[in-house]
Amino acid sequence: MPSTRKPRAAKAAVTTPTPEEDVAITAGIAADPDAREWTDEDFAQARPAAEALPAAVLAAFEGARKRGRPIAANPKVKVMLRLDPDVVEAFRATGPGWQTRMNDALRAAAPKPPAA
Repeated sequence: MPSTRKPRAAKAAVTTPTPEEDVAITAGIAADPDAREWTDEDFAQARPAAEALPAAVLAAFEGARKRGRPIAANPKVKVMLRLDPDVVEAFRATGPGWQTRMNDALRAAAPKPPAA
């Protein structure tokens, strides 16, 4: 059975500037007093934010939203599972969310724990 998966979108190609563009970019950086290159002395004087910033500023960042997916209250378990191709294709054919629907079907078919 042929796959019904959509091909992944191609990643954007990285373009390297031409020598002329590189000269223009370097000149623009050199002309900006706020964007100078760090010297060895600058790196030697650099300190971690926890040492350099006032406590009030650091406290403001502590409440900031963390990046990435929020931690689930009931995280999923990663397993390696081999399924018949027609079963996988049938769920994939239902479109986005097929893995969740497969999880729901497995939950409905799972034996119920004995009542306490």
